[in-house]
Amino acid sequence: MIAALVPVKRLASGKTRLARDLDRGALAALVLAMLEDVVAALHAAPGVGCVAVVTPDPEVAGAARRLGARALLEPVPGLGPSLDAAARRLAAEGATGLLVVLGDVPGAQAHELAQMLDALRELGGRGVVLVPSRDGGTAALLRVPPFAIESRFGPESAEAHRDLAKHAGVPFRELALPSLAIDVDSREDLEDFLAAPSGGPRTRACLRALGFGAGG
Repeated sequence: MIAALVPVKRLASGKTRLARDLDRGALAALVLAMLEDVVAALHAAPGVGCVAVVTPDPEVAGAARRLGARALLEPVPGLGPSLDAAARRLAAEGATGLLVVLGDVPGAQAHELAQMLDALRELGGRGVVLVPSRDGGTAALLRVPPFAIESRFGPESAEAHRDLAKHAGVPFRELALPSLAIDVDSREDLEDFLAAPSGGPRTRACLRALGFGAGG
């Protein structure tokens, strides 16, 4: 079973680069709208057996459950360690592969996520499939088995994941998927996301309500 895992930070502390444009309540609404779009895309992607959200925030966990995802409250500090702790839980429960998709890529679309699973099958069903974000980070990472390489999410993490796969000698494929390219961290990211032709309907509706895309 391929398990999908979506990491989301605390609502009270995430998205600091957007704090100049949105107050904390608006930021929380945006984060939850993005999560809803990402979870919906994963639920619609063929080949994904379950969807889980890993977070230290009980409010995010509650939202995940309402979206039909499993909530994994994980207090471990740091994105990589919290992802690995959640991955160990899922692997112990039978997950044979892990697809991590960041919670701030609201443009994610099911048909492009399915391309990652297709690429894995072309690798023989084992290995690493990487989708970089446009800023050099990692938007999505598929691993079979779940610990084929370590998690190194963060700035310049795409290069780190490439190097880890090379040194581990595991089959590797990298895909450029437009719907996953924009991870929303700044006002420029918001504007570029809105300029994209499709994807992220809940996030678009939230941004319209906040004044973006309508002269805001």
